[in-house]
Amino acid sequence: MSNESAPSTPSEATSLNAAPIVIIGSGLAAFTVAKEVRKLAPQQAITLITREQGFFYAKPGLSNAFGAGKNPAQLIGSEQEKMANQFNLEILSHTDVTKIDATQKTIETSEGSMSYSQLVLALGADPIRLPIEGNAADQILSINDWQDYAHFRQALEAKKRVAIMGAGLIGCEFANDLALAAYEVDVIDPSAQALGKLLPPIAGQKLQTALASVGVNWHFGKSVQSVNRLVSGSLELGLSDNTQLSTDLLLSAVGLKPRTALAAASGITVNRGIVVNRYLQANLPHIFALGDCAEVDGLVLPYVMPIMNAARALAPTLLGQPTAVNYPAMPVGVKTPALPVVVSPPAIGQTGQWIETETTDGLEALFKDEDGNLKGFALLGSATSQKSALTKLLPPLLA
Repeated sequence: MSNESAPSTPSEATSLNAAPIVIIGSGLAAFTVAKEVRKLAPQQAITLITREQGFFYAKPGLSNAFGAGKNPAQLIGSEQEKMANQFNLEILSHTDVTKIDATQKTIETSEGSMSYSQLVLALGADPIRLPIEGNAADQILSINDWQDYAHFRQALEAKKRVAIMGAGLIGCEFANDLALAAYEVDVIDPSAQALGKLLPPIAGQKLQTALASVGVNWHFGKSVQSVNRLVSGSLELGLSDNTQLSTDLLLSAVGLKPRTALAAASGITVNRGIVVNRYLQANLPHIFALGDCAEVDGLVLPYVMPIMNAARALAPTLLGQPTAVNYPAMPVGVKTPALPVVVSPPAIGQTGQWIETETTDGLEALFKDEDGNLKGFALLGSATSQKSALTKLLPPLLA
């Protein structure tokens, strides 16, 4: 499939009398596509299918909800009925999609078969599960949706210690959130620093120091090999250096893997994610993908701004006006109040060097190529005020 080939022409596009545009998923990507289509076509039939509850909630808020004093119910932005009425959608909740027939333009679900005019896969991603031994390995928690968070909050009751596998973005955000709530927090990661895939070493060290000051204990160069429940009720973690660590709860935040099984089983090309071109179109006609499950022109970007950009481009495409997605530079904010971080990492393979400048309570780290052009940055503390100015100097991710 050519990355530049446009999808259906207007003559092939969805008509208002045709089968509905079907969106599989109920996260930010799914609901934003539905909203954007509704803006352009008030009468277009839209059906959203989800295996979840069907209400809207802000998934990025899961990692700092505890410190914000929000219980699971308070994270729900709009109930299913309100979303359906507000955007004139049919929402099928607690429904699994088991098969896609691209030739017949139908899907099989746990509630029966359904035709579509255009199909949008906004399937999201699943937590990566590491092979860990022990009698409590099945009790390792991960938080990837509202239901996970509700279970986590219940499991936290009467607990004092939480260990987190992974010192990436989500791991650091949860560590800060729980430490501020007076939990004893241990973070275990085989790498040498916090946010190792996003920050240069000096910036990583500053973040580690800041989080340590609010009670986070770091265990770098190690991984969890086993988890066993002791008679006392606590968990004993066996680490890769043959030491043990005691905790009450173990949370895994080692990363996400795009959900591609349904697509692959249906003949849709997958790689790291569901492979789509600049029009978010898969290799089969009338099938599109965006969000955490999608690999857009080689990029997998599970962040809010790429999702919003993709949804705004996809809506007119679904209605017969092919619109390629563009990704400007989109810095990522890390929700660590102990030391706020904004980062726009250089592209993989980009040559150059980091130039770091200390600020009163933070750090400005600029990544420049051999000609002195800005290709990325990491801003900590007060330096985050430079976000807007520096972003304007960065090249687009996808132009």
